[in-house]
Amino acid sequence: MGAKDPRVNKDIAAKLEDFRKTVDADAEDVIFRLFPSKILELQQLIKSTLSPSSQFHQSHAATSTDATVYPPPSTPSTNGEPDKKKRKRESEEVHVANDTQHARFPNAFHANKHLVSVHEALKKECEELIDLTDRVKLWINLTMPKIEDGDNFGVQIQEEVLNELHRSQESAYNMRDSVRQNHVNRAKICSKIIKYPHLEDYALALKEHDDKQLYMARQNLSDLRNVYAVVTDILHKNITKLRTPKGNNGAGLY
Repeated sequence: MGAKDPRVNKDIAAKLEDFRKTVDADAEDVIFRLFPSKILELQQLIKSTLSPSSQFHQSHAATSTDATVYPPPSTPSTNGEPDKKKRKRESEEVHVANDTQHARFPNAFHANKHLVSVHEALKKECEELIDLTDRVKLWINLTMPKIEDGDNFGVQIQEEVLNELHRSQESAYNMRDSVRQNHVNRAKICSKIIKYPHLEDYALALKEHDDKQLYMARQNLSDLRNVYAVVTDILHKNITKLRTPKGNNGAGLY
């Protein structure tokens, strides 16, 4: 007796078909509404950076950097507490702030609050780009026909568009990660100021670092707009092959 042809349960198959239709509609919305809207939105945001009221305006660099070395943060008093009881209490505590009690240079240094706000806005833009491109990538992958010989030009177009979407996501990932690297590099300069407060060049280096970060944030806005513009252009020019990579053979995918 021959083996049965494995098939998906009818209810599950119907739900999968509904899922694919949802992915299809979602991708079309991203390609023809959200992507073009993001180009215009970012273009308007870039223009607004010329105004001093914009958080991305370069004038904020001169006032947002605080190169002051502050006294160490106060620690809870443990006067009169036995050492054994004190050690037990400390082991049970969850330390949220850094322990400065045993630090070699316990002085405090404040982050650049304005840059933190700028980077938060930039991170949201990067995360939105990653999310939108993910939705389009899923749609393209689901429209790919089964692997077979001949008439693969449409599939090659799909693969090239997927590569471009992947490159766009990598750009967004790198921009987002640059925020972390900014804090690491800034902390190194701040530690030098704490250690050598009499050397003015370290304070000037910190100001130049923050000035560059504000400049790069504005450049990143332009980079994000350009990514959206290039991806949208490629998708619109190749939408027919993306929808039906093998002509009528792929019309029944959804």
